[in-house]
Amino acid sequence: MNNNAQGEDHQPKKESLDSRFNQTLRNVQGLLKGRSIPGKVLLTRRLELFDNSGIQQQSPSYQRSYSQNDAARSNDADKYMEGGVRNTNNSDSNATVNKLRSSASNIETSAREVKSVMGARSTDSARVLKFTKELSGQMIVVERLRELAWSGVPPYMRPDVWRLLLGYAPPNSDRREGVLRRKRLEYLDCVAQFYDIPDTERSDDEINMLRQIAVDCPRTVPDVAFFQQAQVQKSLERILYTWAIRHPASGYVQGINDLVTPFLVVFLSEYLDGSIDSWSISELSSANISNIEADCYWCLSQLLDGMQDHYTFAQPGIQRLVFKLKELVRRIDEPVSRHVEDQGLEFLQFAFRWFNCLLIREIPFHLVTRLWDTYLAEGDALPDFLVYIFASFLLTWSETLQKLDFQELVMFLQHLPTHNWTYQELEMVLSRAYMWHSMFNNSPSHLAS
Repeated sequence: MNNNAQGEDHQPKKESLDSRFNQTLRNVQGLLKGRSIPGKVLLTRRLELFDNSGIQQQSPSYQRSYSQNDAARSNDADKYMEGGVRNTNNSDSNATVNKLRSSASNIETSAREVKSVMGARSTDSARVLKFTKELSGQMIVVERLRELAWSGVPPYMRPDVWRLLLGYAPPNSDRREGVLRRKRLEYLDCVAQFYDIPDTERSDDEINMLRQIAVDCPRTVPDVAFFQQAQVQKSLERILYTWAIRHPASGYVQGINDLVTPFLVVFLSEYLDGSIDSWSISELSSANISNIEADCYWCLSQLLDGMQDHYTFAQPGIQRLVFKLKELVRRIDEPVSRHVEDQGLEFLQFAFRWFNCLLIREIPFHLVTRLWDTYLAEGDALPDFLVYIFASFLLTWSETLQKLDFQELVMFLQHLPTHNWTYQELEMVLSRAYMWHSMFNNSPSHLAS
């Protein structure tokens, strides 16, 4: 009798906690669009102006050959969110409960404070005005730009914003044009010195590296016809080979070819109108192509400077982050973690590609630039935040994963049902990642083995 009574007493508490967690998530998504909470701009499931019409005009849906599980996508996400953070281990559950209570209270308090200060919800037009104001100043405050960019950048502002976030373009507007001109000329010199030479002047390793790049370029984003244009592949080849020669500690690693593509599309959008499926790089002058390649090269360099050990020998940085992902999933959703382990599936078998290509191969390409707005807004903190994004991404299919055996898990994770994803699903992934980061990142004991 006593045990039953205690169990009945515990159940309302658990339901209350789950309800509180889910209500907090709804508050974050619904009330705080465009508002700052400890250094971030949170997301909403509403998609207006630039997140909807602007991007979709430039980035149509592309066809991917995925499994036939697309129909279960939304149901899995909804069921998962109803479940909240689930952990059946008693000691872990108690620690998680305490953390959730504290974090939920802090986030709700912050939400109330922001709401009282800001008044009515910020509109997308107001956010565009904020971007315009930040970008029109003589000296850009990059941290304020990061806060705005975290929840999405208007497409026509994205090239300038990305250059600034990566530190490629200086925040001082008086210096910007001169610096970009100098860096673009430096790239041209590098191409002339390293790429535009006969093979007789290359070492055997350099010849092999160039051949590997030439093989990988046609495989890059194969679903998008634009990337199958010969001139586009030649631009990718020049960028990748020049980068690899200038970064001998890692050289070229398969997967880096994917990382160039968001930059290429964004910087091309300054010169080409309409949707990407109507673009032809042959319409551009050689000078414009050179400038675009240079911007891609320098932005790729800035991005990878913050994660160099992801691409050095044995890629230790990625292995470290995969381990963190495994621990985080164990804390957030112990049933999924236990099932994956019981089936003998290692996180490295599926998550390595996620970290290596930053999810470019896992989601429709028209969503990639929106995802990268958040990546670049994170700055030096990106590698650690990737762990939370990928945990949120994986646990979108929490219920489904627990029903699959080893072979089914492998096939499902290799061909995730994201074919029909829209900005709504992506915003949900990022919102959960932000909340879990707020809860766990400053509490290492929660992620200790």
